[in-house]
Amino acid sequence: MKTEASTRAVRHQFGLGRLLPLGGPADGTWITEQAAVQSLGRAADEIPGVRLESLRIGPTPLGSVSEPAVRPPASAMPPGPLTIEAAFSASLGQPLTETAGELRSRLLDAATRRLGLTTVTADLRITDLHEVSETGTKARPIARAKRLTPHSTAAATTTTARSSLPVTGAGSPRGPVGDLAYVATGVPGVAALTPLLGSRPVRTQDHADPPGRRVEVHLAVAPGHHPLEVARAVRTALADAAATDAPGPVTVAVLITETAA
Repeated sequence: MKTEASTRAVRHQFGLGRLLPLGGPADGTWITEQAAVQSLGRAADEIPGVRLESLRIGPTPLGSVSEPAVRPPASAMPPGPLTIEAAFSASLGQPLTETAGELRSRLLDAATRRLGLTTVTADLRITDLHEVSETGTKARPIARAKRLTPHSTAAATTTTARSSLPVTGAGSPRGPVGDLAYVATGVPGVAALTPLLGSRPVRTQDHADPPGRRVEVHLAVAPGHHPLEVARAVRTALADAAATDAPGPVTVAVLITETAA
C-alpha cells in the first residue's frame, strides 16, 4: 500500500529502520531496527580489535513468516527468522577466522538472549585491517558503538523524544488514553513512553466487526530489564486496564524504540 510505503520511507529517512518482530507470533511485540542495532553494537564493542562499520537486521531470504496474534504497527515485519548483516574492520593481532567467529557468536547471542529476536544467521564482511593499539585493544571507545545506526556508524538524529507520559492534547493526558499511559509507565522496566516521529505513544481504536479494541504503545526499556519480558508485562497490564470499558476483546501491540539491553 502507498501509505505503508511512505511510512517505511520516513522511518528509514530518520534512522529508525525496519520494525522487527520480537519474540514469536503470540508476543505482539516489535522493536525498531535502530534500537536493535545499537544493542548489538554494544555487544560487538566488547571484542578487542573489532570496529563495526555497518550493521543491518532484516528478514531471512526464503524464511517462513507467521501471522501475528495482534495487528502490527504500520509497515512492521511479520514474525519470522531474521538475518544480521555486518561489515567490520579487524585487528592484525588475531586470526581473522577467530575474530569473525567471535563476532558472529556475540551478535547472535545478543540478538536472541539480550533482546529476544529470532535470528538464524549472521552474514559478516571484513572491510579493512588495522594494527593493534599500544594497549593491545582497539582504539575505538565504547561510546562509538552507541552511535551505530542500521546504515553506518555515522551519528544519527534522535528520533524518539522521551516522555514520561504521552501528550493527548493540550495540557495533561486525559481520558482512556491517559489512563492507559499511566498504567504503562507503572510497569517495571518501562523507562518512558516515546512519541515516534511526533505521534502519540499510546493509541486506541475500537472496531465493530468483530467488536473489540486495539491498543498500540511505543516505549523505551530501562537498564537491567529484558525488552521482551517488559513488553509482555505491558501487554497484560494494558489489556486488563482497557477491558473495563472496551466493546469486546482487547488486543495490545508494543513497539520498543529504545533499550539499554
